[in-house]
Amino acid sequence: MQDWNAYREALLGQVGVFAKLSPDVLRGLNTIEGSATKTGKLEPKMHELIALAVAVTTRCDGCISIHAKKAVELGASHEEIAEALGVAVALNAGAALTYTARVFDTIDALAQA
Repeated sequence: MQDWNAYREALLGQVGVFAKLSPDVLRGLNTIEGSATKTGKLEPKMHELIALAVAVTTRCDGCISIHAKKAVELGASHEEIAEALGVAVALNAGAALTYTARVFDTIDALAQA
């Protein structure tokens, strides 16, 4: 298994290097991230659970590392995390089913050509 703490620290170090080279990009990202919480309708823990589900669906190891740490720090239980990740698994399966339909649509179009 990966050493997620070491990975997260190394990642944040490299992000820091990038931030020095392109500070406007990082400011923009921070603005986007901050704007998602401004309405205050969802509690911060819920934001992190959503972020974890999205991180899984986008296969972003860095996102998983960062948001897993934040979710735990905000009191997310293993059960809550598992439920959020169950939604991610279901969505991936649903997306695969949707794209399966596209494959058959493509095959049908080839048969008509």
